[in-house]
Amino acid sequence: MSAKTGPSLTEQLCCAYQYCIPQRHLTAVIHWMARRRSPVWLKNWAIRRFAAAFGVDLAEAEHADPARYANFNAFFTRALKPGARRIVEEGNALACPVDGTVSQCGSIDRDTVFQAKGRTYSLTTLLGGDTELSRPFENGLFATLYLSPKDYHRIHMPFPGTLRCTVHVPGRLFSVSPLTTRVVPRLFARNERLACVFDTALGPMAVVLVGAVNVASMETVWAGVITPPFASRVERCSFPNPVSGASVGLAKGEELGRFNMGSTVILIVPQGAVRWDAVVREGSGVRMGQRLASRLG
Repeated sequence: MSAKTGPSLTEQLCCAYQYCIPQRHLTAVIHWMARRRSPVWLKNWAIRRFAAAFGVDLAEAEHADPARYANFNAFFTRALKPGARRIVEEGNALACPVDGTVSQCGSIDRDTVFQAKGRTYSLTTLLGGDTELSRPFENGLFATLYLSPKDYHRIHMPFPGTLRCTVHVPGRLFSVSPLTTRVVPRLFARNERLACVFDTALGPMAVVLVGAVNVASMETVWAGVITPPFASRVERCSFPNPVSGASVGLAKGEELGRFNMGSTVILIVPQGAVRWDAVVREGSGVRMGQRLASRLG
């Protein structure tokens, strides 16, 4: 990227097609294809080719043999072998929720979150337009974690907490690749997303799952598949459930949800809650369970 505040003309031209393609229809087709169970030989071939092309480490997967997966999506959301990831044990440590790369991390400027050079977006918009929900996070900290195709695609709890609410926000399905992040304004506040807000000993903590083209299917351990179908309006669910009284509490490292194909997770905590570890910086690779931050105080 040049010293200019925005993307170059070449970068903009490389991403221009994304405004024109039928994002939801294309994603629906990929969703259907990834769940096809036959022909078996084609499914096995596709898994092997994908693993080779993107450098997937099948040795750490619970099942290394492509034949053990019912369909391509089962491979993509594969479990890991027991012990493949160590969850940081210290009580004051925030664990990384995913395998991936730090796209950005740092402080929130009141309601403004940094996306990439020359690009920002609104925290309130990210969380579905609810100012009461976003206000405790003003001037807080955030980490944007990008999951590439080769990564493990389950999402785990960074810190023990009890679910307060979820907010499902319909939107576009732009790619969340590093290039598109630099080019598309307010990308994360425009794409389909699911914000999960927890009450923790740190205060409120938001884990935001951001969808993308070919990747709009997200699910949680308490509600199952969230998308598809695609919603037409913001939908908020409060916990404990007002009808059944059911609540959701998750320990650090416990599975929270998963992407059916890859995308981005944005982790948000209040001001003064934690300090990011020095290794957590733009472009650094991270693994689920490693120390991401330390609690202050």
